[in-house]
Amino acid sequence: MADVIRITDPADPRLDDFRDLTTADRRPDRPGGKGLVIAEGVVVVRRLLASPYPVRALLGVERRIAELDTEVDSAMPAYVTSADVMAEVVGFHLNRGVLAVAGRARPWELADLAGLKRLVVLEGVGDHENLGSLFRNVAALGFGGVVLGPGCSDPLYRRSVRVSMGHVLAVPFTTATEWPGALKYLRENDFQVLALTPRADSLPLSDVTADGKVAVLLGSEGPGLTDEAIAAADHAVRIPMSGGVDSLNIATAGAVAFYALGRGDRGAG
Repeated sequence: MADVIRITDPADPRLDDFRDLTTADRRPDRPGGKGLVIAEGVVVVRRLLASPYPVRALLGVERRIAELDTEVDSAMPAYVTSADVMAEVVGFHLNRGVLAVAGRARPWELADLAGLKRLVVLEGVGDHENLGSLFRNVAALGFGGVVLGPGCSDPLYRRSVRVSMGHVLAVPFTTATEWPGALKYLRENDFQVLALTPRADSLPLSDVTADGKVAVLLGSEGPGLTDEAIAAADHAVRIPMSGGVDSLNIATAGAVAFYALGRGDRGAG
């Protein structure tokens, strides 16, 4: 049962972790950020509570806190307030009615992920919504983890967590310290690295055999993968498309590739 604490003053310092999320949403790379993980809505908060991220507190209207009551540790403060006070604290009206904040969990290493069978590797994916959608697809379509190459945003940014529906909190991910050395490392650890690109000289996705360990490499919208990254992969592959369309949104393209390459491996990680 949650330790329910009623608050009526939006200036109460106990709410500082939730304050002004529109201007300082707690990314470690943003001035004034605290590096906290922010979950919005009952479904996402539930996933945060079940994750390895250490939850610090909840803030919400009474009805939403009551929905989560039995899932919250008794030592964890759950601040109950009105929708108006909550909006004043966070800086916008929150339709979902509840927030939770957590600290960061122990980061994964590339060696940890190398023991999985299916991976996604990203280069230059800076859009938070695309990143959140990709993590949701990774979780849904049987891929075990994500390697973040240069130019990628923080997947624990508030918008990414929300768009992923909290699935980013369950998917192991790491940041590549060597690039494209991380791709070489994966190949040395028996991964077939497949670079997804619309280039005409790439292999159709349907021609690829993916019986062993596979890492799907995806680049940013617009410029796509760098030549350096494609050269470090085993194969460049493409999704054949109708005339006049040369590419898909990155999250959509990823979902198509994950499904095609992960058939028969759902849940295998």
